[in-house]
Amino acid sequence: MLKNKFLSFILFGLITYSASVIGGLVTVGFKEPWYSLINKPTFNPPSWVFAPVWTTLYLMMTVAIWLFWHSRNKDMNTIYIYFIHIVFNTTWSIIFFGLHQILLALFVLIVLILMIIILILRFKRVNIVSYYLMIPYLLWCCYALVLNFNLFLLN
Repeated sequence: MLKNKFLSFILFGLITYSASVIGGLVTVGFKEPWYSLINKPTFNPPSWVFAPVWTTLYLMMTVAIWLFWHSRNKDMNTIYIYFIHIVFNTTWSIIFFGLHQILLALFVLIVLILMIIILILRFKRVNIVSYYLMIPYLLWCCYALVLNFNLFLLN
């Protein structure tokens, strides 16, 4: 059983962090000079903030889905929603940094936030720790939504 739990944690980690790897590659490849040249709101965080925040959030997401997976009353639809939400998470970086489409990225972020809310509500019914682990992610994405919206308005 322990080996199964370890392997499932690694698998969920690989799936979750794949969003980070893909998003990071797109960001590094297409962010500059575009991002430096656009107007940013005063509350835009410095670039160095994003890596530690996202690394922590991806770890919390991994633990949340892993705990849910090992819960008695888990349902596969929630797992599928989690995987789809990872695609939207990755898509935001591609659209924003790769394609420089601020408005389209805003819509992707709205869908992502709705999916996170659905996941949180579904997690709450099955595993309360998973529920709590997703709240910082939701809050960060809501901050990102405000930031993305302001970037759209300013540019």
